[in-house]
Amino acid sequence: MSKLKEQLYLLCWEYIKKREAEIRKIITDAQEAANNDSKSSAGDKFETGREVMQQEIDLNLARLNELNKLKLVLEKILPVQKSATALPGSVVLTNNGNYYITIGAGLLKVDDTVYYAISAASPIGTKLAGKKADDEFTLNGKRYIVERVI
Repeated sequence: MSKLKEQLYLLCWEYIKKREAEIRKIITDAQEAANNDSKSSAGDKFETGREVMQQEIDLNLARLNELNKLKLVLEKILPVQKSATALPGSVVLTNNGNYYITIGAGLLKVDDTVYYAISAASPIGTKLAGKKADDEFTLNGKRYIVERVI
């Protein structure tokens, strides 16, 4: 089953690389737009356009910073680590879905099975922490039963 964890781990890295490429493209496009914006007779329009582009760049630099934090979290995960209780790096199968406790990368599919990559700090991540097979908890009025921890 560690092959499953390795596949999920690699999918999380792919998620990060894809998001990073998207953000870097937005930054590059905004920088080019700001640089190519020729000053018109209405100087205020030029300055406003440059300011909007700078805000876009700043926003996406902040997103890159958040993505770098996710990289640090993912680097601490050991896909080969085994534990009977849920902890970062665990795959937890429940009656209401399958969860991979790593980073909030959303829905991942391995062999036509859906897993949700979640942060340990997310509401469900905090509920899953330390749980083992047959443990139960309630979240948003929904009862969860841990079927297996991988």
